[in-house]
Amino acid sequence: MSEQNEPTSKRVRTAPEEAAGDVGLPGLAADVAERLKRDAAGLVAAVVQQYDTLEVLMVGWMDDEALRRTLTSGRVTFWSRSRQEYWRKGDTSGHVQWVKSVSLDCDGDALLVQVDQVGAACHTGTRTCFDGRGLPAVVGQA
Repeated sequence: MSEQNEPTSKRVRTAPEEAAGDVGLPGLAADVAERLKRDAAGLVAAVVQQYDTLEVLMVGWMDDEALRRTLTSGRVTFWSRSRQEYWRKGDTSGHVQWVKSVSLDCDGDALLVQVDQVGAACHTGTRTCFDGRGLPAVVGQA
């Protein structure tokens, strides 16, 4: 996960602050919320992929509010499990993810977020969080 690339000095408001500050904002559409299968923490995995090259860039986590923000703002918002707050990719780094499409998998427990990535997606400065991190594996044949 590349949530560390967004320094703590400029954070998006946390969930309790959201509740107080955004009273009256509509939540996630009921038909979408019903289809989500969240983990024990109320999160779903979000695989982020470059829309034109299909390169997998990173994996982040979303709750209902992060998904709502992503679907309605044109920018990707995640829930930071370590900091317990929302963060929007690129707010401090400039490495913005512009939403191109969002899909829910057949089980409802993962999202595919296709984006136009500006700059590095990984907090290490690499294009993807998977650059240079291959594991030894036996390669199968069809």
